[in-house]
Amino acid sequence: MEKDYKEMLSRAYKNLPDLVAEVDRFQIPRAIVRRQGRRSVIQNFREIAERLQRPPEHILKFLLRETATRGNFDGDKVVFQGRFNADSIRNLIEIYTNKYVICPVCGRPDTNVVRDKRLSFLQCDACGARSSIGKN
Repeated sequence: MEKDYKEMLSRAYKNLPDLVAEVDRFQIPRAIVRRQGRRSVIQNFREIAERLQRPPEHILKFLLRETATRGNFDGDKVVFQGRFNADSIRNLIEIYTNKYVICPVCGRPDTNVVRDKRLSFLQCDACGARSSIGKN
């Protein structure tokens, strides 16, 4: 009986693929940042907002607060007053994602921002966790 088990086990190991890759289904689109004179433009802002499943206005409000500048949403893109480095914009989008999209308990992006009185919470659809995110 033990010999049959070991044979089946070795056969199973032989049939396993050499490399099993884990694919992360959630990736933030890379922000395409262009400078136009004294302005900076995120060309694919709507795509980023759709991928994060957040209103573009919410993301824009965060970015404007963090960059301490003015800007406006113009169709698919956002125009900032001032010259900003593409890496700094991408870093701010990553910070936004970690704070307002990714669940701190399970690490999944399946969340919603829920307001309860004056407080905002990150409600996770995957694990059911509810985490405070402070003012937004």
